[in-house]
Amino acid sequence: MDSLTQFTLGAAISAACLGSKMGLRKAVLVGGLVATLPDLDVLIPFETRIDQFVYHRGWSHSFFIHVIATPVIGEALVRCFKSLRDHRTLVWATVFLCLTTHALLDSMNAYGARILWPFHPDPVGMGSVFIIDPVFTVPLLVAVVWAVASARWSSGLRRLLVGSLFFSAGYLVWGAVVQNHIHDRGKAIFAAKGLDVKNVKTVVTPFNTLLWRVIGQADGHYHNLYLSLFDRDEDAVVYTHAYDASLVSCVADDPEYQKMLWFSDGFVRTDLVDGRIVASDYRLGLSPTYLFRFAIADYANGTSTKIPPEPILPAIADAGTEFGWLGTRMSGQPLVRASEQEYLDERVVTSLEGC
Repeated sequence: MDSLTQFTLGAAISAACLGSKMGLRKAVLVGGLVATLPDLDVLIPFETRIDQFVYHRGWSHSFFIHVIATPVIGEALVRCFKSLRDHRTLVWATVFLCLTTHALLDSMNAYGARILWPFHPDPVGMGSVFIIDPVFTVPLLVAVVWAVASARWSSGLRRLLVGSLFFSAGYLVWGAVVQNHIHDRGKAIFAAKGLDVKNVKTVVTPFNTLLWRVIGQADGHYHNLYLSLFDRDEDAVVYTHAYDASLVSCVADDPEYQKMLWFSDGFVRTDLVDGRIVASDYRLGLSPTYLFRFAIADYANGTSTKIPPEPILPAIADAGTEFGWLGTRMSGQPLVRASEQEYLDERVVTSLEGC
């Protein structure tokens, strides 16, 4: 999730648990900073840009590392603040919650986090909440701002803090339940339309939990299906994106390409762009605007040459048109997405010879 959300979540937890012991403002600051610690892995120098992409939210987000880190951080807080010295168990529990809720929240968006490292090294990414969601963040932010502004502990403030935490937790549960429902609907629609898909993945669209993107993977192409909680299945529109799967033979033994396959559960497409082979994680972003695209090889006359991975900036869509479509589709009203209109029918890409 975004840094503001992570700071606010940790601050709300700390204020609720330690606000009456060390003061609200100190508790807010301590909780927010502890909750930010897992994201300091961005300061680690990685060998390639793809390493930076796939290994972010790595060991620092592991629950097992948090178990080890909790007594170290907790004891440091106990020794720094005299008011906490008689509340060691509560302090340690608060630190653990601030760390693990950060990782758990990250694991619920499509990017994921390696919360079970090293015993399960793969990232866990549900895709049931977007990386920025005001419905989750705003109640926590209101409670934290109130705590800082009042700076005075009261039972009413405690109820506000606890209530905001329960509301946000309930919102995450809501997202997971809706995702499961939409996922089953999407698979049924693909089957009803006679589309042969190998894997189906369902991820939420930006800033809400009402409209979802169901991706049906096939050979050399994939299908996008946008479903609102209020849609009628008979109105479903499928967008089919084809790409040149023959290029995979050019990069199949490239460790950088293999890392992307591992990280994305195989949801990677290859395209020839300006004489370079570009690999894109098509789970992240709204097609055809992919958030993580990397040029990984030069290609000419059936021959490829590996190059250091170079990120390709996503195309900037018409924000007004996109938000208008998003709002209309969230309410269950049919509307073709302008950015994908050309993909309503299956497009055949001229196949290259590969390598």
